[in-house]
Amino acid sequence: MKNSIFISFLLATAVFSTTAHAQKKKQPNILFIAVDDLRADLGCYGSEIVKSPNIDALAKSGIQFNRAYCQEAICGPSRASLMTGARPETINVIDLFQDFRLNVPSIKTIPQHFRENGYETVYSGKVFHGKYTDDALSWSRKQVRVKASGESEEVSGGYALPESQLMYLKNKIALESKYGEKMIRDNWLAKGPVTECADVPDDAYEDGENTNNAIATLKDLVKNDQKPWFLGLGFHKPHLDWIAPKKYWDLYDETKIPIATQVNPPSNGAAMGLSESMEVRVYADVPKTDPFSPELQRKLRHGYYACVSYVDAQVGKMVEALKESGEYDNTIIVLWSDHGFNLGEMGYWGKANNYELATRVPFIIVAPGITDKVKGQKSDALVELVDIFPTLSDLAGLKRPEHLEGHSLVPVLKNPSIKWQEAAFSLFPNPAMREWAAIPFTPPFRNSFFAPLIKKIENRIEDQMGDKWDRKVFEDFVMGYAMRTDRYRMVVWKDRRFPEKDPLFVELFDHEKDPTETTNIAMQNPQLIKKLMVTFNGGWQSSLKGYKN
Repeated sequence: MKNSIFISFLLATAVFSTTAHAQKKKQPNILFIAVDDLRADLGCYGSEIVKSPNIDALAKSGIQFNRAYCQEAICGPSRASLMTGARPETINVIDLFQDFRLNVPSIKTIPQHFRENGYETVYSGKVFHGKYTDDALSWSRKQVRVKASGESEEVSGGYALPESQLMYLKNKIALESKYGEKMIRDNWLAKGPVTECADVPDDAYEDGENTNNAIATLKDLVKNDQKPWFLGLGFHKPHLDWIAPKKYWDLYDETKIPIATQVNPPSNGAAMGLSESMEVRVYADVPKTDPFSPELQRKLRHGYYACVSYVDAQVGKMVEALKESGEYDNTIIVLWSDHGFNLGEMGYWGKANNYELATRVPFIIVAPGITDKVKGQKSDALVELVDIFPTLSDLAGLKRPEHLEGHSLVPVLKNPSIKWQEAAFSLFPNPAMREWAAIPFTPPFRNSFFAPLIKKIENRIEDQMGDKWDRKVFEDFVMGYAMRTDRYRMVVWKDRRFPEKDPLFVELFDHEKDPTETTNIAMQNPQLIKKLMVTFNGGWQSSLKGYKN
């Protein structure tokens, strides 16, 4: 009798343990892949130039969003918005040097929310921007670091080649001699070459090293197998500098790389809508004020594409490691970029604007059990990066925080052709008058080698705006609010201190007739503007109709 009871107890214990384990495994892991400056220019998005087989394969495993938009086309604000699920003005992060934690101390981030719900949370590389990594609240542990291949070591300026290092050092010394060390350091003006093609292993540069660390961290998470996990892997490329191992440059024939054909800003467009490509011009081997030759443009595009393929290879390694770990079928994968990038289109090199190429981003979700039946499909729904937080919460079965300002995309993941929201919203503070689109031009920056360009910019805006021109107002308070509908992009330029006042300027582009936004048609279409302003004034809260989300 005693044996019988003991055996029954063992069986019950085994059943309970198996059930508990199964319940634990039902809680999905999250692989959260962030890419910097990656525009929607990949094989899976229709590019005939870019080599991105691993991201293309990821898209075929889940749902690709064709019309996904960031909330501000620069790293810091975009990432702060995405990671908190709140829009840039809500958290008062509209430039690179604002800390969302100081502005809204109690707000929850995505990894913090998962951590508070029993997840192990950890990252490698760039997930938040710069120093604002939120280590104390968002992340439960540190990554595992592995030793690099031994063929690389930290070098001046981040370059691997001696000639690149020498160019960097010579430029730094010359600039510091002319302008002073503090001015050059504080304004990020000392750069070496804009590109580097070095025959080095992938982990000679930080993205390859961070991928190795992320893979080692994944193995450690799986080995411990105590909690579900949220693993962030953030890539720095294809952000400038355009540096990648030689084998990725070799994927492209530079002589066959096409350059932009639309080389002028939008006709009748806002004078404050674009800067003068200062983010690229700061490099030692790029003209400070002169136009870029076709040869230079091809070289720059070659470098950008090489970096995209370098990142793509790291994505492939990470996904393969996930499959080898046995956790692939229980892991949600989300891949996103913080914003796009103009590669000479509109005559501009950089992000930092309110137009399509800068605000539209690649965005892919693989959600086992949700996207299995529709994997490989592409959604044309208008979606935003601020939608990621509520979506991941729903997919993991977590209650959403109340502050979220996006919509859960689970209905779209189940039915990619579903009719969705009417508009996506972005913003940018006067791009033309900002250092690296970060802060208004400081006096030292105004007196640098960019002085002629700054004068050109201000004269251009003053000529267009007439008596509305006031340098202080345009530096600190003019905001461009962009709205993308199914057919149109509208940019409403306002003094953000007075949101109820009439706009200073309005831009309207018809994507059905003018997909590259060559001509502003706002003046010719006052009734259409009036109609669109109703949607614009309703904002994100009213853009989703027919769903309680």
